[in-house]
Amino acid sequence: MATNLKIRSKEPAQIPTEVRIQRLPHGEDLPLPSYQSTHAAGLDLLAAVADDAPLAIAPGGRELIPTGIAIALPAGFEAQVRPRSGLAVRHGLTVLNSPGTVDADYRGEIKVLLVNLGSEPVTITRGMRIAQMVIASVARAELFEVAILDPTDRGFGGFGSTGS
Repeated sequence: MATNLKIRSKEPAQIPTEVRIQRLPHGEDLPLPSYQSTHAAGLDLLAAVADDAPLAIAPGGRELIPTGIAIALPAGFEAQVRPRSGLAVRHGLTVLNSPGTVDADYRGEIKVLLVNLGSEPVTITRGMRIAQMVIASVARAELFEVAILDPTDRGFGGFGSTGS
């Protein structure tokens, strides 16, 4: 006996997390970070370098780029600063300490540590989208010291132990 099943997919309701943001004086004319598509996970961060002083990052070089913003995250959340894939594929530019973590109790300017892994210099200009910021919940662990850990099938297998 055939049964006609209709599966209806509903998008999960997204409850926004309130994040307070402060524009710093050198970022006043820049747009606030924003999502670039309906389901984007990250907000694009912009470079708040001076109009008349772009930063050139030489191959193998790194620069700490200001964004002109500071945020106040609620307790239990972090902001992860991640590379933009377009900059990585086109220029070899990535976030050096990726993902960079902005803790809920940090109130200073968000800065992005970029490294140029490409073969040509990359110039960072004012308002350029340089990284993404993902707001994520964080679990706090309570550590319990034990003499021995519970065994698993994987055991002590480390790097590459589950396949190539």
